[in-house]
Amino acid sequence: MGRAFVYVILGGGVAAGYAALEFTRKGVSDGELCIISDEPVAPYERPALSKGFLLPEDPTRLPSFHTCVGANDENLTPKWYKEHGIELVLGTRVKSVDVRRMTLVSSTGETISFKFLIIATGARALKLEEFGVEGSDAENVCYLRNLSDANRLATVIQSSSNGNAVVIGGGYIGMESAASLIINKINVTMVLPGAHCMARLFTPKIATLYEEYYRGKGVKFIKGTTLTSFEFDSDKKVTAVNLKDGNQLPADLVVVGIGIRPNISLFEGQLTIEKGGIKVNSKMQSSDSNVYAIGDVATFPVKLYGEMRRLEHVDSARKSARHAVSAIMEPEKTGEFDYLPCFYSRFFAFSWQFYGDHVGEVVHFGDYEEGKVFGAYWVKNGYLVGTFLEGGTIEEYETISKATQIKPAVTDMEELGREGLGFAQTVVSQPVVVPEVEDVQSSEIVRQASSVVSLVTMEKPLHVWHAATGAAVAASVAAFAFWYGWRRRR
Repeated sequence: MGRAFVYVILGGGVAAGYAALEFTRKGVSDGELCIISDEPVAPYERPALSKGFLLPEDPTRLPSFHTCVGANDENLTPKWYKEHGIELVLGTRVKSVDVRRMTLVSSTGETISFKFLIIATGARALKLEEFGVEGSDAENVCYLRNLSDANRLATVIQSSSNGNAVVIGGGYIGMESAASLIINKINVTMVLPGAHCMARLFTPKIATLYEEYYRGKGVKFIKGTTLTSFEFDSDKKVTAVNLKDGNQLPADLVVVGIGIRPNISLFEGQLTIEKGGIKVNSKMQSSDSNVYAIGDVATFPVKLYGEMRRLEHVDSARKSARHAVSAIMEPEKTGEFDYLPCFYSRFFAFSWQFYGDHVGEVVHFGDYEEGKVFGAYWVKNGYLVGTFLEGGTIEEYETISKATQIKPAVTDMEELGREGLGFAQTVVSQPVVVPEVEDVQSSEIVRQASSVVSLVTMEKPLHVWHAATGAAVAASVAAFAFWYGWRRRR
């Protein structure tokens, strides 16, 4: 026995929820769409697990953080899926997928066929055993990837008040969970393998500011070392953490955040794999035209980088989901996925956003003494490629996003630092004036093409000259195409 659907989303994380909402907005019919997830609940916003879910008072609980509330959109409760004719197959693992035959088989033995498959299987937390350390099954060793993990961590937190927690790792999970543990009145020691927290994104200067704030809250940092083993009591609970540098730390609770690995094993040997993910084109379409991949599992072309990338962040999951559904439902109307990489986080009173790429030379700006509003620019080959901002307003975050997308030229690094956020504001405020297209001869078109740059008004020409020139040339080409088509029609 089996069932057949037009569209199947495999995976029940953030991307699946946003894809489902987009399907309904593109006119999917009742009974055409199915979501298969190994989790027992409808898709939800994972970022809530390391923040509101762990609060000691009035913690966040479902159904308040189902997708798509993270983007200030509808709350897709199980009732919503039923009302929209979407089949939810929850608590179900898929053991095999046959891409060529367009079928999959669940762990219960059911065969489900599809015309289009969206792979939204996400990623799993890397376990200590993969690095030669035993003990992940101890009741007070916690990971934080899904709702089950969060429930387990919340339970251990309740029994560890005023105790000692060791956080292994200084990335998103490490920083966010450490903040939650402090709020729960637990002593925290963070063990980092590198020189500072958020090493893949933060500069030492940025990291130092956050680390000093954490120290002020009582957090201790041990850097440049790793976990080697645990000490256990007679009940198999961890009592201490042994580090490579010889330190031994008492522990009532251990939180492990050492990275993730995409869930792509079902598709190895069937689809093209690149950089640890499923390779897709700018429509999120894999090497099989009926199969799409979104979120953490997708390796897609990032125009800003000029190369294929696989990105691990909720923003990418949400936006790639919408784009894939649009490409399936309205292929003629859907362009390329022109995504500006975005990363952000919140802990304690801090809230930061980053756009672009963190390569090249770094220029810091803002108030690092008070630690309220500050940021950094990344400049490569004379162009802005990345921007970080802490403590900005909604409008300021939108401004740095737009400025980074433009990739303005930077001619004076010292001036860039002095201007700070004002540089981005200047870049996005430059008006580009495009002349109306009239019935002109080709020689006039050529003359306009050579002089149209003079029509662009810029307060600081060197900062956005390349963007203005590109717009001007594009306008000229469009004008010529219009004139040529009109001439042929005559």
